[in-house]
Amino acid sequence: MIDERLTTGDFLPTDMDEPLRPRTLRDFIGQEAVKQNISVFVEAARMRGKQLDHVILYGPPGLGKTTLAKIIAHELNASIKIISAPSLERQGDLMALLTSLEPNDVLFIDEIHRLKRQLEEVLYSAMEDFKVDIILGEGTGAKTLRISLPPFTLIGATTRMGDLTGPLRSRFGIIERFDYYDVESLEKIVSRSAGILGVKITPAGLHEIARRSRGTPRIANRLLKRVSDFALVEKKLPVDEGFADYALKRLGVDEQGLDEMDRRILSVIIDQYRGGPVGLSALAASVNEEMETIEDVYEPFLIQQGFLHRTPRGRVAGQRAYEHLGRSLNGDDWLFKGEG
Repeated sequence: MIDERLTTGDFLPTDMDEPLRPRTLRDFIGQEAVKQNISVFVEAARMRGKQLDHVILYGPPGLGKTTLAKIIAHELNASIKIISAPSLERQGDLMALLTSLEPNDVLFIDEIHRLKRQLEEVLYSAMEDFKVDIILGEGTGAKTLRISLPPFTLIGATTRMGDLTGPLRSRFGIIERFDYYDVESLEKIVSRSAGILGVKITPAGLHEIARRSRGTPRIANRLLKRVSDFALVEKKLPVDEGFADYALKRLGVDEQGLDEMDRRILSVIIDQYRGGPVGLSALAASVNEEMETIEDVYEPFLIQQGFLHRTPRGRVAGQRAYEHLGRSLNGDDWLFKGEG
C-alpha cells in the first residue's frame, strides 16, 4: 500500500522557513529574468484556460526553486502536491500520486534528477498524453490498462540539469535557470525576513549578513536567525555591522562567506595535493564528506568566486584560495603552469 501522505501533499518534514517564503511573484525578490518569464507563461495559461506547460527549474540549492513552484501554483489558483524524487520507490507510489491529481493541479518533484528510471518512463506518457498504463497480471496473461489523467503541470527542480535524461528533459516546455543572488537582492530578503521575525537590525548589519551569505537566500535567512540568537542572549539589539561580524565569526563564516568545510576543502587541495589536480573521490575521502555534497553544495560557489577550478584532470585551487588562506604560491604549481 502506498503511504497515504502521497495523495495529500503532506510528504515533507515541516519547513521551518515556511513563514519566510513569499507567496506571490510580486513578493519574490531576485531572479528577475526567471520571474518575468514565469509571469508571462502563467498569464498566457490563464488566458487560454489551459494548464501551464511542464516546468523545470535548475540551479544550486537554496535559491528559491521550491518557493517559486509554490508561487506558480498560487498564481494559477491551483493545488500543489510536493514530493522528493528519492522518496518515490515503486511504480505504484507514482501511479497513486498521479491518479490523485485534480484538473490543473501542480505536481512538484524535487531532486527530479534522482528519479528512478522505471518511474521516469511512467512520466513520459503522463506528461505528454495525460495517460498512464497499469499492467495487470504477470507473464503471458498480463494485460495493460490505460488510465486517463486530468491535465496537470509538473514542476521539477534539480541541482544537476546534466543528470536528466534527454527524453525527460525534452518533455518540459519551460526551462528556467536560477543564478546566485547579488548582495542588494539579499539585503532586501534579509530585511523582509527580519521584519517577519521581529529582529531589529541596522542597514549595515543587513549588508554584513547579506554579503557573507554565498549568494543564497536560504543561507542568508539561516545566518539572520543565528545572529539574532547571539544578539538576543548577549543583549546587543539592534544588530549592527560590528555585532553581525562578531556573530558570523562565531559561526565560522569568514569575510568572504566561506565556512569551515569550504576552507577545509581548499586547504586539503593546497596542502595535501600541492594545489591539485585532485579527483572528486579522493577529495571527498580527504575531507570526510560525500561526493554529491561537495559537488552540489560547496563547489558551485567556490568555482564562481574563483577559489576553485574544475578541470578534466580534477579539482585545482585558484590563486584566490592561496591568498585567502595565507598560503604561498610556488612557481611550479600545476595550475599556473597549465593555465592560460
